[in-house]
Amino acid sequence: MASLSKPGAPRFDVDVFQNEYLAQGAREVNAIVTVTATGGGTSGGRPLSAAGPGAAVVLVIDCSGSMEHPGTKMRHAREATAAAIDTLREGVAFAVVAGTHEAVDVFPGNGRLAVVDTYTRGHAKEALRRLKPAGGTAIGTWITKARQLFDSHPQASIRHAVLLTDGRNEHEQPADLQRALDAATGAFTADCRGVGTDWEVAELRKISSALLGTVDIVAEPSGLADDFRAMMAAAMGKQVADVALRVWTPANARVKFVKQVAPAVEDLSDRRTEAGTRAGDYPTGSWGDESRDYHVCVEVPAAAVGNEMLAARISLVLPQPDGTAEVLGQGLVRAVWTDDLASSTRINAQVAHYTGQAELADSIRDGLEAHRAGDLDRATAKLGAAVRLAHAGGNEGTLKLLRKVVDVVDAREGTVRFRKNVSEADSMTLETRSTKTVRVKK
Repeated sequence: MASLSKPGAPRFDVDVFQNEYLAQGAREVNAIVTVTATGGGTSGGRPLSAAGPGAAVVLVIDCSGSMEHPGTKMRHAREATAAAIDTLREGVAFAVVAGTHEAVDVFPGNGRLAVVDTYTRGHAKEALRRLKPAGGTAIGTWITKARQLFDSHPQASIRHAVLLTDGRNEHEQPADLQRALDAATGAFTADCRGVGTDWEVAELRKISSALLGTVDIVAEPSGLADDFRAMMAAAMGKQVADVALRVWTPANARVKFVKQVAPAVEDLSDRRTEAGTRAGDYPTGSWGDESRDYHVCVEVPAAAVGNEMLAARISLVLPQPDGTAEVLGQGLVRAVWTDDLASSTRINAQVAHYTGQAELADSIRDGLEAHRAGDLDRATAKLGAAVRLAHAGGNEGTLKLLRKVVDVVDAREGTVRFRKNVSEADSMTLETRSTKTVRVKK
């Protein structure tokens, strides 16, 4: 374990769990890196408490024509946004955007952000009451508007958006959305929510993944207010932004992948940016008091029995205005070659657990895709495998969602039968939450 945070700053502890012993000729080194942030609330000498000027929030609400079906959907969306505004602490900068085939900042409405106080809360809620559903859906324009609003308030270090939609991105080309995401990546984080069942899980997951946020379904509009309160409470707990996981490897070694594996599976491998000789940074977004697990896989040169090497150095770094990076915590990944079969074949419990959790997410995705394609045999096999993995990994939440889609005959063996008349809400809930994992018992 290593923590290098300065006094008064959030403390970042880094723990590495691995079996460092490799068989002769083996080259792949796997490790689970647990990062835990606690306390603090300052960085670089400037307070980052969400109660102060270091935080900004943009609430993006779908106001397309489909939001009037059923008639209560828009009302619940307005009430949920008002609940989110009430959850913001005084001093936070914020704005509300109405999203249709275009994006309009309905509050404060001047292309900038307002600062939360009694006056601005009241006027923001007045603006919400005037929102009426009409028009189409072009989510790329919503993301661009949010980025422009955040750009108008550069002093904010914590930048968080909430994006709510009830439909598909039908009024712009996929390339338009991608360009908007490319421009917004690294500018802010975003939690995405789909209300009802007429939106696409893959589409919202793509957005939340690019913007290092979460994605979830709110099947019934009446559940929006509680969900928005929870999202804002989590955002208000963020203390430090733009932290990166830096992986250094020695000569002739390479990083095969870096994945976040808890609290949800997120492959960060393609998000690498070079950070000096043989080092790369992988973005992790904003942190409050929380713990996350990462699976790092490194390929090293094969060596003879008895040899030992540092396979990787894992650091948590915070970029500084002068172009340097403050090291917040650090851990080491080792490789030791042995002819002891028991040592070299032992699978580390943490690595095994999260490998199974990642396989679980893939099995659910493949099973639901097969079901939509009409391949019931493949769908049953894949979701049976998912049941077996969820049971073995102690993922009771996912197992409960699976039971709404399949009848479980034998959870241990993964024997299932597809249920008749599975609701779209149950299927989408399983798909949306398939990447959520349970922590390994250390």
